[in-house]
Amino acid sequence: MILVTGATGFLGSEVAKQLVLGGNRIRCIKRSSSKIPALLSPFDKNITWVEADLLDIFALGNALAEITQVYNCAAFVSLKQADKEPMIYTNVTGTGNLVNLCVQNGIRLVHVSSVAAVGQAKPGELINEKHHLDQAAETDGYAISKLESEMEVWRGIAEGLDAVIVNPSIIIGASAGVEGSGALFETVRKGLKFYTLGSMGFVDVEDVAKCMIALMNSGIHSERFIVSAENHNYKDLTAEIAQCFGIKPPATLAKPWMMELAWRGAALAAAITCNPPAIDKVSARAASITRNFDNSKIKKATGMEFKPLNESVKEVCQALKTV
Repeated sequence: MILVTGATGFLGSEVAKQLVLGGNRIRCIKRSSSKIPALLSPFDKNITWVEADLLDIFALGNALAEITQVYNCAAFVSLKQADKEPMIYTNVTGTGNLVNLCVQNGIRLVHVSSVAAVGQAKPGELINEKHHLDQAAETDGYAISKLESEMEVWRGIAEGLDAVIVNPSIIIGASAGVEGSGALFETVRKGLKFYTLGSMGFVDVEDVAKCMIALMNSGIHSERFIVSAENHNYKDLTAEIAQCFGIKPPATLAKPWMMELAWRGAALAAAITCNPPAIDKVSARAASITRNFDNSKIKKATGMEFKPLNESVKEVCQALKTV
C-alpha cells in the first residue's frame, strides 16, 4: 500500500494522480481543514483519505498501517518572517516523525526537499548534488527548514531507512493556479514592468512526479537528486510568459539596489496594511542571482526526458486565461 503526504498540495496531488493512473489504490493524508483538490476528484474510488498531521505521531502511525511506500510531499511554505521559526519546527519535526515511523516499520521513503537546500557552485559552474548549503550563513527560513528536514532523512538512513531525496527546482504547472510559481505568471499577466538579471532552474510538476515514482520503483537508495528541466534567466522567461498572454514583456531592468528598495518598501507597506509583503528580502535578492543546475544525475538514473519549458509555460498561461 502506498501513502502520499501533502496530497492536497500542488506536487502531492500530481504524484497521487499519476499513481492512480498507474493502477494503484493509494492512501493520502490531509488536515481536517484541507480541501481535496479538483485534480483528484475523478479518482475518489482509488484514494482513501485519512485525517492526520505529521506533527501528530499517533494519527500518523495509524495512517501508516500496512503501508510499504511513502511519498513525502508535505511542507509548510511561507515567505513571512513571522513564520520562519514555526515553519522550521513544523517541517523538521514532521519529517523526523515520519522518518522514525518508516524506520520502525521498514517503509521505503521518497522525500521531497528543494534546491533551496542545495549549496551554490563556483561562478560559471552548474550546481549539482555534491554542493551543500552553508547553514551558518543562511537566513532563509524555508531553505533552513528543507536542509534540516533532509538531515532528518539522512539520520534515518544511518539508522537503516530505505530512502531517496529529490531536490526540485522551481516547479511550474497548470494546476498551480495563481499560488506558488503560478504567482509569477499572474504578476506578468497583470503588467509586470521590470525584469532582473538572475536565472534559475525550472521543471514541470508532471516531470517531478514521474521522477519520484521512477526512483521509488528503482533499486536506488541513500541518494539525493536535483530534479530540474532547464535553466532560464528571468528576463527571457517573463518575456515568454508575456508573449503567451499577448502583452508587452517587462522592459526595464531592476538592478540589485532597486530590488533592495523594493523589498524594504514592501515590508513597510505590509506593516501598515497587515497584509503579506508583495516581495520579501530573500526573493528580492534571489531574483538577481544566477543559480543553474546540473540534471545529469537524475536523467542517468531514470532515463527521464524532461518536457521543454516553453511547452509548460504555454500550458500554464492557457490555464490562467480561463481563471
